[in-house]
Amino acid sequence: MAGVIDTSEFRKGLKIEMDNEPFEIVDFQHVKPGKGSAFVRTTIKSLITGRVLQPTLKSGEKVGKPDIEDKEMQFLYQQGEEFYFMDNRSYEQTFVLAPVLGDARNFLKENINVSILFYNGAAIGISLPNSVDLKVLQCDPSVRGDTVTGASKPAKLETGYTVNVPLFINEGDVLKIDTRDGKYLTRVSTGS
Repeated sequence: MAGVIDTSEFRKGLKIEMDNEPFEIVDFQHVKPGKGSAFVRTTIKSLITGRVLQPTLKSGEKVGKPDIEDKEMQFLYQQGEEFYFMDNRSYEQTFVLAPVLGDARNFLKENINVSILFYNGAAIGISLPNSVDLKVLQCDPSVRGDTVTGASKPAKLETGYTVNVPLFINEGDVLKIDTRDGKYLTRVSTGS
């Protein structure tokens, strides 16, 4: 624990430590009843597991300040279940295991910049840009005159991720993919 935070300092997005686990404050409310002492009703989300808790703390109570660091890093390559990144400032390299990355690994391609969250020196999460441009490696060819509105077909991208795309998409096209929900946004360029 790097220090303490008083309940009077609570704000949305603040990172705190409770029971040796880092949490982010999602919501809080200071309550001052007519009788009794004031308290703070909070909603917190674990930065490791994602579970949501709703503890009630006495006004003036102190919680831990976690040893958290957010680093801008560049994805270099993947070797098995290890994904290697380089710190953009110090040029130090580190790896993150696939389970920590979760679905984010579907959108990692070489040289993409991401933000990695470290807790006590260990990576616990990753933030990607809202969209990435990925090349289509494999999909069924488009058929001239096939213009059914809203129809789609699966396309395998360069990262191995499969996404549903409109019928006019061909192999070699570069697509913009939303990293938040994994859906096709638009075609950036056509394959040559």
